[in-house]
Amino acid sequence: MTNAMTMSKDEVLSTYEAMLALSEQMVAAAESGEWDALSLLEKRVGAHARALQASDEQVLLDGASRVKKVAIIKQLLACDRTIRDLTTPWMAQLSQMINSSGTSRRLNNAYGGV
Repeated sequence: MTNAMTMSKDEVLSTYEAMLALSEQMVAAAESGEWDALSLLEKRVGAHARALQASDEQVLLDGASRVKKVAIIKQLLACDRTIRDLTTPWMAQLSQMINSSGTSRRLNNAYGGV
């Protein structure tokens, strides 16, 4: 990825496309429960997003490019929604396990092993 301050129109669009490809990989990772891979991919998407934030407003896209950008953003949002739908139950289960473990530990501390 080039320096965000010098991104061309093509580089902006290719960065959005790269984010979409990574987001699609994130969906696959979430579907298969590969949480470490999901986290790594999320960091890579974040790096692209930061680069875009620094240059996207400075680059004016023409009609066709703007339409393509909007279409990619809609796909990114759909991927994000799918990932949230897949991770929310896992996060609830993880939270329950953590709380259960804490309760078990407190009971053990209070009453000792029986």
